[in-house]
Amino acid sequence: MILYFEKYGNMKTQSALAALAALAQETRLAVFRYLVEAGPEGVTVGRIGETLEVAPATLSFHLKELSRAGLVASRQESRFIWYSANYTAMNGLVAYLTENCCRGQPAACGVACTPKAKPVAGGRASKLVKASGVGGK
Repeated sequence: MILYFEKYGNMKTQSALAALAALAQETRLAVFRYLVEAGPEGVTVGRIGETLEVAPATLSFHLKELSRAGLVASRQESRFIWYSANYTAMNGLVAYLTENCCRGQPAACGVACTPKAKPVAGGRASKLVKASGVGGK
């Protein structure tokens, strides 16, 4: 499924549900966060598996689900497959989730409707991403 936007730039509900469902699994969330931190160039499948300690068959399944939701893209270079986060889809999902914040007047709420840059610490996904060394910390 490819995420698409209405004429006002808002994600449709079904696309948002597909993205949220794909991210509602610990390994997929860790993979997606790892790819977001890796940047637009992406990472090879082998590197993802090694870094996050995910078996190849399991990783393949999870990457397929993230691709189906439109959250990641893949490309082949030589004999390697590279995956990268779809930042447009990610930003569209955040915009969809916050579009009606404070009754459509996010400026009235100040920072309440502004996503924070700090990830939630302590979960397995954040530990997996931190262990990877991607993101500079």
